[in-house]
Amino acid sequence: MAGAAGAPQQQQQQQQQQQQQQQRVACQVFPERRAQGGSGQGLLSSVFSNDQGCQRLLLKTLETNPYVKLLLDAMKHSGCAVNKERHFSCEDCNGNVSGGFDASTSQIVLCQNNIRNQAHMNRVVTHELVHAFDHCRAHVNWFTDVRHLACSEVRAANLSGDCSLVNEIFRLHFGLKRHHQTCVRDRAILSILAVRNISKEVAQKAVDEVFESCFNDQEPFGRIPHNKTYARYAHRDFQNRDRYYSNI
Repeated sequence: MAGAAGAPQQQQQQQQQQQQQQQRVACQVFPERRAQGGSGQGLLSSVFSNDQGCQRLLLKTLETNPYVKLLLDAMKHSGCAVNKERHFSCEDCNGNVSGGFDASTSQIVLCQNNIRNQAHMNRVVTHELVHAFDHCRAHVNWFTDVRHLACSEVRAANLSGDCSLVNEIFRLHFGLKRHHQTCVRDRAILSILAVRNISKEVAQKAVDEVFESCFNDQEPFGRIPHNKTYARYAHRDFQNRDRYYSNI
C-alpha cells in the first residue's frame, strides 16, 4: 500500500520539477517573463507601449502570410485555436534570439529587439507556430527529452522557410549537394543551443537520431513549402482535405 500511495506523490513531484524547469528556461531566454511571473504581456495589453512596431508586423503576418494562415487553420482543426490576445507576446529577449515557444504558458514570444523587418517576422511566427502545432498534436517532453525538442526544431527549420534558397543566399550558404537537408540540420542544432545549456555534441547527436523521421514529417503542409507559392498550394490542399473529411 505504501508503494501504491507513493507513486502519485512521486509523479506530482516530477511534474512540479518539470514545470519549474520550464519556467527557469523561459526566464533565461525571455527575461521579461521573470518580472511577469511567467505570463507574457499579450497582444492587446501592450498595444500602448513601445512595441507598436512589433504589433504591426505581427498583425500583418497573421492576416497575409500563407504559411501562418495554414498553421492557424491546422491548429484550429486540431482543437487548439490560436487567440491573438492570449498566445502572442512582444518582448525584449537576451542574446540574438528572435522568438520562442514558451511551453509553460503555451505562448509565442516575439523578440521585438531582434526582429528586423516583415520578412523576419513572417519566418519567426511560422517557426514558432510549428512548435505550437507539435505541442498541440503530441505529448512533447520539451524539457526532459532533448530528442523531442530536436524533432520539433528539425520540423520548424524544414517547414518555416528558414532554409529557403533566398535566405541561404543572404547567409552566403549555397551550392552544396543536399543543401536543404544540411541547412535544416544546422539550423535545428543552433536553435537547440540557443535555449538549452548543453554541448554542441549533445545537440548534434539528438538531431542526428531523429533527423530522418522528423524531416519527413511535413504535417500540416503535406510537402516542404519552399516558397509562398508552395505554401499557398499547401493551404488550398489542406482546406480541400478538411472539407472532404467533414463531409464523410
